[in-house]
Amino acid sequence: MADFTSRTFEKLLQSFMKAGYAFQTVESFMDGPKKGMVAILRHDVDRLPENAFDVAQMESRYGIHASFYFRMVKPAYDEAVIKKTAALGHEIGYHYENLSRFSGRYELAIQDFEKNLGKLRRFYPVRTVCMHGSPLCGFDNRKIWNRYDYRDYGIIAEPYFDVDFNSVFYLSDTGRSWNHFSASFRDKVDSTFDIPVKSSNDLMDKIQNRELPNKVMINTHPQRWSDCPVRWGTELVVQSVKNVAKRVVLRF
Repeated sequence: MADFTSRTFEKLLQSFMKAGYAFQTVESFMDGPKKGMVAILRHDVDRLPENAFDVAQMESRYGIHASFYFRMVKPAYDEAVIKKTAALGHEIGYHYENLSRFSGRYELAIQDFEKNLGKLRRFYPVRTVCMHGSPLCGFDNRKIWNRYDYRDYGIIAEPYFDVDFNSVFYLSDTGRSWNHFSASFRDKVDSTFDIPVKSSNDLMDKIQNRELPNKVMINTHPQRWSDCPVRWGTELVVQSVKNVAKRVVLRF
């Protein structure tokens, strides 16, 4: 089975369900983790919001609610998609990148953060935010919170700060593979878990064989997952080029 197709993602959801995992959004997990086995389902919408809505519809058919973090730039921001995604019962969050957009100018960055948060809150009462890695930019967007406090804006959590990744196993498809940290500039966490995942099929095998912890956060980027050959191939080529660029930046 080809990896990073919509069908593969659906199989992945089914694997978690068959293994007995319950799904939670980031917001609901922070309000109170469910007992037992939990998969926190998070999607970073970097671009192609129509792909994100396809994922939202698929999850809704299974009664799953997930967290969708939208960038506020043209490749990702689509008010119709955001509204429809929220209507399905999913959480909407802000995938912020204000410090990189304003080249480290903190005052302009926090003003932009507050403005964009207000725009998103027209569709959903946003309570969690998550940084966009901006991998080829010299500014780490999380550092905006060295000067400001997101709780002052009604935000209860930023996963990179507020989730204990020593008790929650973090899985990310950054780099178009699972936990490919050599091609990930900022989408990585400090954790005691060391569970290599070679592919989505390998991940499903590990789920079936009970090789994962009881608490897992899965972070996917919906533009990577498609049954359309053109979109699938384009993403493969684009991501391969980006991975090379990121490895160069990480090295030097």
